[in-house]
Amino acid sequence: SVKTLSKEYKIIIGWSILPKLGKILKKQQISESVFIISTDKIFGLYGKKLISMLKNSKISDLGFALLPDGEKSKSWESYEKLIKKIVDFDSGKEKRTTVVGLGGGVVGDIAGFVAGTYKRGVPFVQIPTTLLAMVDSSIGGKTGIDFRHKNKIVKNLLGQFYQPDLVFTDLSFLKTLPKRQLLNGLAEVIKYGIIKDEKLFEFLENRTSEILSLEKSAINYIVKTSCEIKKDIVQQDERETKSIRTILNYGHTIGHAIESASGLSFTHGEAISVGMIVEAKISNKLGLLKEKDLKRIENLIQKFGLPTKIKSTEVNKIISAMKYDKKFSGGKNKFVLPVRIGKVVIKTGIEEKKIVSILSGYF
Repeated sequence: SVKTLSKEYKIIIGWSILPKLGKILKKQQISESVFIISTDKIFGLYGKKLISMLKNSKISDLGFALLPDGEKSKSWESYEKLIKKIVDFDSGKEKRTTVVGLGGGVVGDIAGFVAGTYKRGVPFVQIPTTLLAMVDSSIGGKTGIDFRHKNKIVKNLLGQFYQPDLVFTDLSFLKTLPKRQLLNGLAEVIKYGIIKDEKLFEFLENRTSEILSLEKSAINYIVKTSCEIKKDIVQQDERETKSIRTILNYGHTIGHAIESASGLSFTHGEAISVGMIVEAKISNKLGLLKEKDLKRIENLIQKFGLPTKIKSTEVNKIISAMKYDKKFSGGKNKFVLPVRIGKVVIKTGIEEKKIVSILSGYF
């Protein structure tokens, strides 16, 4: 269970557990009226199955709306379309509609934003289908959409904290996940090892091939451990007001800037992989991180086949994109920097020229 000030909810994790969803929704009295938000691709794989399983559990008042795949769907235009569809579905109903997000991080973010803003908040269930969503974005209540400003896409510029009522994680979804998307999530798992858990980091170093081939016990361990780490941090700092939750942004100050500057041609995991290495190099240059730990971080990211460098993005674009970062305030940047494997510190106001010199030698 995740216990926050606004809500307490369960994270249910297992293999091939989708048939149990209807029963669980009824048991928790979440709703008998369900509106599913998904993508064309995910719904094509699992939508019919999910609908027939819900109907078997006597949940028959069902609606759905589908988005194109990819980050570009996390837009104001998509949000407006979804609100119109849920209003059409919901009008004249006495029962509260539950919004179900079936998909990866993009679906979870926009579905959560719809659930949190529609009628000042309706019940919300996350069914993450990607590793990234399972270990990260489905837990903790961050929802939102990207917004275009002055021809730049600014990630998560509009959003809110809105906790789900249930996170339902069926690990068998990973069997249909393309390798690039698996790696996308593994970048976040590596991040957890660096910020909080050296044992997890060592497991990733030693069991790389089992993880990549989806060996069940290896996947169970990395997903459950990652969820525990995220849960502990969120419980202490639900709304990122105490700097505790800020440590989850390791790799993201540079990573988000790379995503924005590249026009979202990199996956989130690819961008933060490079971000983690750049931020580890900044830490090393400041004398905070030993060379051997920097090498371990670089080697592990490389071992999983994630990028360690991105050539096509210009340094000045990254620096200007960083200024849109939510952690950038009073003209000062804020970085999460590793001091050893399993421990990070937060540093504010690192000189721009230091960052530029590291980035310039890097791309």
